[in-house]
Amino acid sequence: MPQGKRIVLASRPLGEPKPSDFRTEDYEVPSPAEGQVLLRTIWLSLDPYMRGRMSDAASYAQPVPIGGVMEGGTVCEVIASKSPDYEKGDIVLARAGWQTHALADGKGLRKIDPKLAPISTAVGVLGMPGMTAYTGLLEIGKPQPGETVVVAAASGAVGSAVGQIARIKGARAIGIAGGKEKCDYVKHELGFDDCLDHRDPELAAKLKHACPKGIDVYFENVGGAVFEAVFPLLNNFARVPVCGLIAHYNDTEAKPPKWAASLMRAILTKRLTLRGFIVSDFAARHDDFLRDVSQWVREGRVKYKEFITEGLDSAPAALIGLLNGANFGKQLVRVGPDKA
Repeated sequence: MPQGKRIVLASRPLGEPKPSDFRTEDYEVPSPAEGQVLLRTIWLSLDPYMRGRMSDAASYAQPVPIGGVMEGGTVCEVIASKSPDYEKGDIVLARAGWQTHALADGKGLRKIDPKLAPISTAVGVLGMPGMTAYTGLLEIGKPQPGETVVVAAASGAVGSAVGQIARIKGARAIGIAGGKEKCDYVKHELGFDDCLDHRDPELAAKLKHACPKGIDVYFENVGGAVFEAVFPLLNNFARVPVCGLIAHYNDTEAKPPKWAASLMRAILTKRLTLRGFIVSDFAARHDDFLRDVSQWVREGRVKYKEFITEGLDSAPAALIGLLNGANFGKQLVRVGPDKA
């Protein structure tokens, strides 16, 4: 039988993940039993939530066990099938994780039509990140024409879609990203009204200048100093969808923010809405998301950028880089040839 490759969690990181927290293993590629399919991984999605899965702290999902295959969404080709629902050559969305091959019983798989869009988008703008942006913004943020929407991590897979959808809905979109190149891309290529560098020591003053009427919706991906700059500018009845807190994912101890009391007071006096969410909360909106965003992509109203590393072995360094903002766009690993 041919040999496959997988990357497993070798140890739970303390602070920032290290290459030694991962281990590469070879294994014999299995044959499908009755009702199963054998998948070959083409694209592996890397996302910030993976840092949480490496920890055993209580969360909304089970952690990856020590020695377990790292979690991840994938686009795969069916290379052998004993299921009546799938044929050899089908392209499917799966959760095969960090490995070159996987068996599946068909549950949780979704066929992808390569004619509609590049298949990599099924784990990007037309997949979980795009749906996170769509549902978090429209279900919680509820931007209205003329309002100001601020988006953290605006050049990333989620943030870039949030700002473009906000513009489609008639709102102003102000992005925050890391570095001039990313900010220029967000403003000039994606069409945000402005984009500010989170590394700029004058971020708070420049954000206030960019938002003269305050902030009505803040799509939170980051936390930390970015939220501290946003917080004083939140308007009465502002909405804050909390999607991620990447600035804190490598924290080794909990430190109550010095402005916690001020935040609670503002929630009361400004009648703020802060709501955390997981994309699966809005699973019923998937068809709406796919219909709307695929149309906007075809029309060029929603653009996307992919940041690709080659080969499964590149995944650990790519995830470490992602958590430090090294990626520019949706982080993908090309695990195998994309024949589609």
